[in-house]
Amino acid sequence: MNPLHAIPSVDSLLNLPAMVSLQAEYGHVWCLQATRQVLEEIRSQVKNTGNLPTEEKIVSQIESLLMSQSIPTLRPVINATGVVLHTNLGRAPLCQAAIEEIAYVGSGYSTLEYDLEKGQRGKRDVHAADLLTRLTGAEAALVVNNNAGAVMLVLAALANRKKVVISRSQLVEIGGGFRIPEVMRLSGAKLVEIGTTNRTHLSDYETAIQEGANLVLLAHQSNFKIVGFTTSPELPEITKLAHQYDLNVVYDLGSGALVDPVTFGLESELTVQNALAQGADLVCFSGDKLLGGPQAGLVVGKASLIDKVRRHPFYRALRADKLCLAALSATLLEYLKNRAVETVPVLIMLARKEADLKLKAERWQEELGTGQVLPGESMIGGGSLPGQTLPTWLLALKPKSTKQFSKRLRQAEIPVITRIEDDQVLLDPRTVLSSQEAVLLNNLKQALSEENNEKRS
Repeated sequence: MNPLHAIPSVDSLLNLPAMVSLQAEYGHVWCLQATRQVLEEIRSQVKNTGNLPTEEKIVSQIESLLMSQSIPTLRPVINATGVVLHTNLGRAPLCQAAIEEIAYVGSGYSTLEYDLEKGQRGKRDVHAADLLTRLTGAEAALVVNNNAGAVMLVLAALANRKKVVISRSQLVEIGGGFRIPEVMRLSGAKLVEIGTTNRTHLSDYETAIQEGANLVLLAHQSNFKIVGFTTSPELPEITKLAHQYDLNVVYDLGSGALVDPVTFGLESELTVQNALAQGADLVCFSGDKLLGGPQAGLVVGKASLIDKVRRHPFYRALRADKLCLAALSATLLEYLKNRAVETVPVLIMLARKEADLKLKAERWQEELGTGQVLPGESMIGGGSLPGQTLPTWLLALKPKSTKQFSKRLRQAEIPVITRIEDDQVLLDPRTVLSSQEAVLLNNLKQALSEENNEKRS
């Protein structure tokens, strides 16, 4: 008898009591798809080996497949890399107030676009706009879904078919292939490059303006530095010149700090407030970088320009949703209440003292009974503060196989992401949330135990 003929049919499997229970949990369509997939694999197995598993084992395979497919791919992880704004790990963790506001607003209907005072349709951007203007001193503000979208929207609204002048030193590319020249082209703006990679003078701007430029764009070098023989005019010089010719200056500030990083022992960075104070007409920046909020593109500046941007058709395609606006508003309130350094995780991490980090690493070492505590550097990441690091202390583990050990940590229920350097697994306490520390240590103990069992066997 051909063993393939002995493979049970889809219908016969679906009618088994165990499969009926699975259909009650996962639904008929999903179970049907999983059953067909498993039977296809079994057909290949039977052709190659002639071995046919029992119905019980087939059902078990189907259940395992359904369970694996039901695990969300977007999951929380423990960031032990020391990279504060880790783009691959979701950048800024949200503060507790933002998490609570998301749950509060998302659990039912909301005033997303409803004016309670007037009893009629309202505007969604008002929810965060007032907070942004209070914090930055801007006349008006607008929120879209990310900073790349904010820059493209601003250029499309203010410079479509018009010449936009930008220094060659600022024709940046950030992660995901976001390039300033391509964004300008897609927005309809006409790129006018001035200066050289390392040197741009104020006279270069004036020449371009005199030759018909309509807008000045500045892009912050947020993920690289040009050092050595360099020249670049200061923002007040550029804005003064542009305003003499009645031109607007748009500054893509990128990481968008509201608190000067010098507060945390880093180099000073132009804040959003200072950019506006120094004459920028519009400033675009991210919500999920140094601000420490959700992914968003924030535009602040002159009310007349914000109004033009808001009325552009692209705005509807790029506008932020209610959960983003809820989290952003809650985060901005922490700044307004002057407690962001104590409540916003990114700022908490930046503010952590070297001595405290050493004590934590030593405590981990003591609890695990292994490892070495070493000095190291934490990176800011996320296209923010290029080249800058903060001193830290690391717990260095030297397992038999760093790759296998790291894989074990990634396969935990709450995965742990580490660094591997010099054949060691490194864990930086700076980026481990206090609420995750116990889970981290349990995962490390489990991984060390599994490795010891392997050695004995």
